[in-house]
Amino acid sequence: MFYIEPVYQFDDFHEYWQPVKPDTSVEPKRSKVEIFKEHSDFIRYPLNEEMLTDAPNINEAATQLIKFHGSYQQYNRDERGTKSYSFMLRTKNPCGKVSNKLYLVMDDLADQFGIGTLRLTTRQTFQLHGVLKKDLKTVMSSIIKCMGSTLGACGDLNRNVLAPAAPYNRKDYLFAQKTAENIASLLTPQSGFYYDIWVDGERFLTAEPPEVVEARNDNSHGTNFVDSPEPIYGTQFLPRKFKIAVTVPTDNSVDLFTNDIGVVVVSDADGEPQGFNLYVGGGMGRTHRLDSTFPQMAEPLGYVPKEDILYAVKAIVVTQRENGRRDDRKYSRMKYLLSSWGIEKFRTVVEQYYGKKIEPCHDLPEWEFKSYLGWHEQGDGALFCGLHVDSGRIKGAMKTTLREIIEKYNLNVRITPNQNIVLCDIRQAWKRPITTVLAQGGLLQPRYVDPLNLTAMACPAFPLCPLAITEAERGIPDILKRVRAVFEKVGLKYNESVVVRITGCPNGCARPYMAELGLVGDGPNSYQVWLGGTPNQTSLAKTFKEKVKIQNLENVLEPLFYHWKRKRLSKESFGNFTNRMGNEKLLELVDKWEGIPLSPPRYNLKLFADKETYESIDALAKIQDKTAHQLAIDIIRNYVASHQNGIIQ
Repeated sequence: MFYIEPVYQFDDFHEYWQPVKPDTSVEPKRSKVEIFKEHSDFIRYPLNEEMLTDAPNINEAATQLIKFHGSYQQYNRDERGTKSYSFMLRTKNPCGKVSNKLYLVMDDLADQFGIGTLRLTTRQTFQLHGVLKKDLKTVMSSIIKCMGSTLGACGDLNRNVLAPAAPYNRKDYLFAQKTAENIASLLTPQSGFYYDIWVDGERFLTAEPPEVVEARNDNSHGTNFVDSPEPIYGTQFLPRKFKIAVTVPTDNSVDLFTNDIGVVVVSDADGEPQGFNLYVGGGMGRTHRLDSTFPQMAEPLGYVPKEDILYAVKAIVVTQRENGRRDDRKYSRMKYLLSSWGIEKFRTVVEQYYGKKIEPCHDLPEWEFKSYLGWHEQGDGALFCGLHVDSGRIKGAMKTTLREIIEKYNLNVRITPNQNIVLCDIRQAWKRPITTVLAQGGLLQPRYVDPLNLTAMACPAFPLCPLAITEAERGIPDILKRVRAVFEKVGLKYNESVVVRITGCPNGCARPYMAELGLVGDGPNSYQVWLGGTPNQTSLAKTFKEKVKIQNLENVLEPLFYHWKRKRLSKESFGNFTNRMGNEKLLELVDKWEGIPLSPPRYNLKLFADKETYESIDALAKIQDKTAHQLAIDIIRNYVASHQNGIIQ
């Protein structure tokens, strides 16, 4: 592997050492995408020219650049013959916040220019599929003019910043959401390429908080490119995608440890936010049968006071910008830099760009997964309602119903990291009529939805994703029904569940490597089976079996669920059970499985009706070195045998 080793020099004007840029006299090997970025005039060329042609698609360089604008070129892989090209657009919605106006526009655009559906993503954004090249500018400009954006939803830069979707009127939640929005603003590209291409250079920007502008412009520790239109990103941006999540203690609705940076609000005894714990190096993507690629959970970096959070995040981003690999994109995520350096060296380098020592992390309570489904008090007199959406796909009657309610009551919404939607700011008097209309549109309260569905996720995969190896979104409904059938067969109750996540390839968009049962496409109608994630998403799963054909899934699941039912500890989740048992033992159970054993007749005998009888039998039993139960059974057997022989003693 190729890494650029950082070098440091002492600066008399600062207390800490300052990074020196690596020696560039010998040109390091670079990937093709790095060359595209260098020659692009800050992500403009040749996309600007390709958008003017009559062709239904764009060339290779433009295909890479349009990702920075929030779009992927795709084609329908179900169709044979000439490729029917279209584009997927992904929005940028920090905290998953979507205004009433933007939701209605996205709903319209899906019908007018897409495939008639909206998709909620695992990063709290919309995806709009099926947009033709000739309509791209119209769709993009419509989103921008409604104060929406797709800028940076894809590409080698900071992606959408996650935060809990619950609109609680609480100091910690509000502070987490404000911080997420400030981080998103800090790391938004500044050179104007997005607006130049889609709205002819017209800017549609809201006023930035002064602390964001100050942190972005600060170059006291060598973080910025001087006189560059992109002071943080430069011409090359980041080596790969970069993901950040912000949350509060206990709330792991954001899958915190799967992000490059996890940010957790730390408050004092009075509930006043004081600072943040930082976690670094999470990431899901990997390549099949290449052990040097792997999913990774973020690890603790340390604590920073609240006024320093933007500077600390910027320092981490710059550390990855300067040292992440740019020669082989399989190894370009920050997790591989952490893996190579170790956390101590990584922290030392971050501190050079931050300008201060990073304190140890503060202790936090246990994490929980929070779905926010159903009705909840916001804390300001209003209600919010979380709605489950299978695989995040809003379509048909559901789409019509949501449109009707959101438009009629002028509601803002939020998208959750679990592909669900939250209706916000609902008056108490609206609860009953909204509940009725939702039910008529198939949007049921969580108690009426199979618990397996409530926590399941799948990526889109076929037919439009070019990376898909097998089905995910289209296959998960049937797979969940089959899991439920196995549950019933082995005697598990309806209210019991496991976290199931399915992806069509190993890139991990639906975060299968944190699931209790992860299915990762590894061939046509074939999956790797991953076990060992936990319900609160704090444990990394491990590969259990390779190349399991979809038709043979029960051969693996039935023995696993059967033994979980019978050998688990009190309240032990499936993920914790598989971790305790270990892969070797579980593989033995699966390989030797011959079906559910026939159970012998079970008798429920109440041997002792009163305390006195028990004590008398117990005293006699001790003389014979037996338990009261054993002696009672012996007496009953002798009595039955004597009747069968016609002898009454």
